[in-house]
Amino acid sequence: MAAEIVNPRSDSGPDDTHGEFFDPAFALHRGGKMEIRATVPVRDRDDLSLAYTPGVAKVCSAIADHPELVHDYTWKSQVVAVVTDGSAVLGLGDIGAEASLPVMEGKAILFKQFGGVDAVPIALDCRGVDEIVETVARLAPSFGGINLEDISAPRCFEVERKLQERVDIPVFHDDQHGTAVVTLAALRNAARLTGRALGELRAVISGAGAAGVAIARILVEAGIGDVAVCDRKGVVSADREDLTDVKRDLAGFTNKAGLSGTLAAALDGADVFIGVSGGTVPEEAVATMAKNAMIFAMANPNPEIHPDVAHKYAAVVATGRSDYPNQINNVLAFPGIFAGALQVRASRITEGMKLAAAEALAAVVADELSAECVIPSPFDERVAPAVTAAVAAAARAEGVARR
Repeated sequence: MAAEIVNPRSDSGPDDTHGEFFDPAFALHRGGKMEIRATVPVRDRDDLSLAYTPGVAKVCSAIADHPELVHDYTWKSQVVAVVTDGSAVLGLGDIGAEASLPVMEGKAILFKQFGGVDAVPIALDCRGVDEIVETVARLAPSFGGINLEDISAPRCFEVERKLQERVDIPVFHDDQHGTAVVTLAALRNAARLTGRALGELRAVISGAGAAGVAIARILVEAGIGDVAVCDRKGVVSADREDLTDVKRDLAGFTNKAGLSGTLAAALDGADVFIGVSGGTVPEEAVATMAKNAMIFAMANPNPEIHPDVAHKYAAVVATGRSDYPNQINNVLAFPGIFAGALQVRASRITEGMKLAAAEALAAVVADELSAECVIPSPFDERVAPAVTAAVAAAARAEGVARR
């Protein structure tokens, strides 16, 4: 591999610094997980003159005269920037830009593997909202979409909003919207399996960060009966005086029942628990949930409610882990969502496109439903085509497609 030229392996002995020869993760990551490959040959002088000068000048001039041709004659319409500031990386927290790169590379290869979308990891050495927005906006001409990743709340909300105002390509914060799409898809199927409609359900979300806010928003858009969101201080309700702007907005479209107090109190009689916060929910609180409850405890590696406990009280149990059934995994959503958006050269990803993605994802296993199958496996080859087609159609219907 080309990476071996600039970063040769040291297979002659143990790597005491990184423990490469004792942990397969280090061996796999040696030299990085991705590389750039040409799609055209450069075998001789003729090839060179077409791929580079003078042939390239004709294409550049054509794009200068007709800017829309950039989508046809460059990789722009099939490549996404995966952008982070390293402030909220997985469960590791604020580890910085360089330490976040293995995760961003991983995200990039998932784009390619599961959606056929090329992606470039970009780790930024800046933290201010306006700095991030300005930097990414200036990079945007090279890309067909921007996937924001692992940026801490509440800055992530403002970064996404301001950046989408600046650029005419999709901006998608996967920690928010990817999680929300997959959660809604699984909940639709869990409701079907237990003979209920979304409009009949009352849900409680533990966690009012990026994922919790986005899940609440998409559930309300999808028509759920009611949803209350809890943070460390309890139910996010309009009567609290300690709310941030984001949480104040959240209180305005959730909690129709007017609940207040603790998470445990909110769970009494609830049909659905969705955990995106970590921590542990006491079993006695879980026991107060409604009959045939649905528990989606998605904290990793330790779910808020252990599956063994959840199964005592719930008809359907989901986690964020790959070693249990019903994994709520963002890879089910973001590759197909971007593939669909890029296919029609969408200017943004709308709520309607996210809802369409969730419905398509749910439909993949609609005829195979069981308590252990309310969401497809990430390796189900039906997933990406279904989501891609649904998102492309929704983009056209919503007027954000450019072809």
